[in-house]
Amino acid sequence: DEEIELWRNRTLGEYNYLILDATYENVRIGNKVVSVAVLVCYGVNPFGKRSCLGVNVSTSEAEVHWRKFLESLVERKLFGVKMITSDDHAGLKKALKAVFPGIMWQRCQFHLQQNAQKYITKVEMKKEVAGDIRIIFNAPNYSEAERYLKLTIEKYQTKMPKLSEWMDLNLREGFTVFNLPESHRRKLRTSNMA
Repeated sequence: DEEIELWRNRTLGEYNYLILDATYENVRIGNKVVSVAVLVCYGVNPFGKRSCLGVNVSTSEAEVHWRKFLESLVERKLFGVKMITSDDHAGLKKALKAVFPGIMWQRCQFHLQQNAQKYITKVEMKKEVAGDIRIIFNAPNYSEAERYLKLTIEKYQTKMPKLSEWMDLNLREGFTVFNLPESHRRKLRTSNMA
């Protein structure tokens, strides 16, 4: 326990990129098992080394819990953040605006792919849509991603108008990585650490 406390309270220093995610685990509290949110932050330092900066167990992903977690990182002297990658959770987004205003935000491309599935009305088209979104995200630069997106929106406008509208409103949130050097993009476009 002492070692874990030392690790949890260590001074952090400069990390240019943060990757935030949460997972849910069942834990025993008293005589019952409850689901809790495990908030996790990974950081990438100026030398490209990735490290786990913090882990916090909370009752949910509400703004108050994310904000407290993010503030604890800043209190531990975290600085130099240029971009943050995460899912589109409302509580997390509000906490990011409060603790890291003005920092670029990258919406997780993996989660965007999953979110798109809700708007696909024909099961047999799931692979095709996923492939089209992958082409957009794998574009060599922002302008090409924008061009592919426009073509894809047009492609589905008649067949699946809700998907087309959702793409137009959401997929650009996965384009922030195009502001980074190409060598940095692959590992920062998703909060999925696999």
